[in-house]
Amino acid sequence: MRQDSIAVAARGLTKVYGQGEARVSALGGVDLDFRRARFTAIMGPSGSGKSTLLNILAGLDAPTAGSVQVDGRDIWSLGDAARTKWRREHVGFVFQAFNLLPMLTAEQNILLPLELAGAKPDQEWWDAVIATMALADRLAHRPAELSGGQQQRVALARAVITRPDVIFADEPTGNLDSRTGVEVLSFLRRSVRELGQTIVMVTHDPAAAAYAERVVLLADGAVAGEILHPTRESVLAGLDELSGAPVI
Repeated sequence: MRQDSIAVAARGLTKVYGQGEARVSALGGVDLDFRRARFTAIMGPSGSGKSTLLNILAGLDAPTAGSVQVDGRDIWSLGDAARTKWRREHVGFVFQAFNLLPMLTAEQNILLPLELAGAKPDQEWWDAVIATMALADRLAHRPAELSGGQQQRVALARAVITRPDVIFADEPTGNLDSRTGVEVLSFLRRSVRELGQTIVMVTHDPAAAAYAERVVLLADGAVAGEILHPTRESVLAGLDELSGAPVI
């Protein structure tokens, strides 16, 4: 696959919750492309549809209408069992909560997705991931013996180890102090540059978004603009322009 090819394509994504007077439109016809081996951040006011969009793109929450293609495959045309299998094999997740199993070592946590799939790691890929995440001297440690940043790096390595088509990250630095958050964001960016990973990240933090190559702005369930080569200042300016947008 060419580096500039489309990893994820969303067309006409609509999500409606409730009926009648309780009806709420979370997304109203979103069209977006996410290129392979790129780092994209999604931002917007609270209630703008960021997490809803991420969950639909990742195959976790069904759209009311529209389609999502990941690596050319329409994921919402699959049945539940097929989509679960597809998600396990083609998607990585990094969340605000590290979601590591406390009884397992860092190495065991990283290898867990492969074990569930009945697969073994490619040694060259394993070495590259562990080196990129700087975890070689932490593999025998359990989560309680790791710092917050180390735990999130283990979670990122776990997401990358299956070589997914795309990694979806939902506020991955939300539980971290600013220094540790910078450390994790740097590793996210390195995984794009050095491992060729595709990352789509939801964040509320302009400083975190500045680590991405592109920021997509949402407001009122619709795409309100984008910022290429973002800086903290340009992201803040973009968010300021959305401040008058209605919040759902």
